Amino acid sequence: MLAMTSLSIPLPRRHLQPLPPLILLCLAATWLVWGSTYLAIKFSLASFPPFVGMGSRFIVAGLLLAAWMRWVRRAPWPDARQWRHALVLGALMLGGGMGGTAFAEQSVGSGLVVAFIAIVPVMMAAGQALMGHWPRRLEAVGIGIGLLGVLLLTQGQGFGGSTAGLVAIALACLTWTIGSLLSQKRLPLAPGAMGFASEMICGGLVLLLMATIADEWPVLAAQWPPEPLAVASWIYLVVAGSLIAFNAYMVLLARAPQLASSYCYVNPVIALLLGTTLGGEAVSRGEWLSAGVVLLGVVLLLAGQARSQRAAA
Repeated sequence: MLAMTSLSIPLPRRHLQPLPPLILLCLAATWLVWGSTYLAIKFSLASFPPFVGMGSRFIVAGLLLAAWMRWVRRAPWPDARQWRHALVLGALMLGGGMGGTAFAEQSVGSGLVVAFIAIVPVMMAAGQALMGHWPRRLEAVGIGIGLLGVLLLTQGQGFGGSTAGLVAIALACLTWTIGSLLSQKRLPLAPGAMGFASEMICGGLVLLLMATIADEWPVLAAQWPPEPLAVASWIYLVVAGSLIAFNAYMVLLARAPQLASSYCYVNPVIALLLGTTLGGEAVSRGEWLSAGVVLLGVVLLLAGQARSQRAAA
């Protein structure tokens, strides 16, 4: 984390004023809390197969949040159209994104997985280019450097020994990116936290369907009762990862989309440090360097986007 304190995060001109407290809290949640959840996923895998663990986590979190919004805040239930949007986004971001991440962590260290995930802003910029917003020079340089860093990362021992893990995390990044892009304008959810709750419920159901297809239920039965550390990690994922961090990310997508991808500055560093210190994961010097190249690409990309926004203002 200390290595990240010297970074100056480029912000559009309109954000040079103090950020609203809600946005600051959401940034803290996506930067700090999210970076720790990947090691929690690793610990939970000791007793919960990937799709079962992720699916049950999001269903419980979604139901708790929906109950709170409905019976305490008196929010209406989503309509049929909003449920369809929640199903699509839940399948992409949670089924593909988080399911693929958990599957990859069976064979790849949590820190390396997050270093790979740092490529998401690059993929989002590429998706925006396909929709007509072509990157400027500095953005294009950032995209190129980020892709180079990921290519170097996949050549290391962590990914080199796991083709399945590499494919899973690549698909996870792709589906998460598509879902994030669609959520901003094309597939609006129900207003406020009820929309996030519906997405978690739908995504959790998709993940449990994936668990059935992957025949994970006999594996869960064979590992029952779960280990205390796995249970504690699962609870942490429900509360910190789903109810706090995921909702914070969705708020940023809706209210400050130019800041939503900024978690990619911090998450890889936190995840790598936690993975090597608490998780006993081995990361080579070359893999640290590759992760640094990925982060450099993300910094240049977001700096280029901020410059473009200032020029357009």
